[in-house]
Amino acid sequence: MSPTIRKATVDDAGRLAALAAVTFPLACPPSSSPEDIATHVANTLSESHFQAYLTDPDVTVLVIDDDGSLRGYSLLVNGQAQDPDVVAALTLAPSVELSKCYVHPEHHGLGAAAELMHASLQAAAAAGGAGVWLGVNSQNARAIRFYEKSGFRKVGSKSFRLGTTVEHDFVLERAVP
Repeated sequence: MSPTIRKATVDDAGRLAALAAVTFPLACPPSSSPEDIATHVANTLSESHFQAYLTDPDVTVLVIDDDGSLRGYSLLVNGQAQDPDVVAALTLAPSVELSKCYVHPEHHGLGAAAELMHASLQAAAAAGGAGVWLGVNSQNARAIRFYEKSGFRKVGSKSFRLGTTVEHDFVLERAVP
């Protein structure tokens, strides 16, 4: 049975937290401390946080399900951006935030991320978005290349607190299909 992309359920919360603990550190700059990464994972990517995301009507979580094993996920937030730097940068409205889009490193380079992105863009369109935006660490060249290949373009920048440090993200945006 090949992997499928589906909307996550509350029953996926524990597996999503475990996947996030593996994938989030890959998006961090090499200078990030393990303590700051662990703090962020505990404060935003725990099982209880995923349970809350999965019951929020403004949040859509998609998963790549490979016969019960989660291989990737995305998290979209339908609503007005709150960060003033993001609000000033966006050109499309209404816009949906692609807050998280990660694939397990064992599945990198196999097309899974492109499929997840396609499904995420469709979900943003279904939610009524004219555009999709995301923040990506300015040092994450691999992710930036992927997002640009997926049709995103840089429209601004914002700060992101990772534990005790402040990171710098690019704000990327694209129209929905």
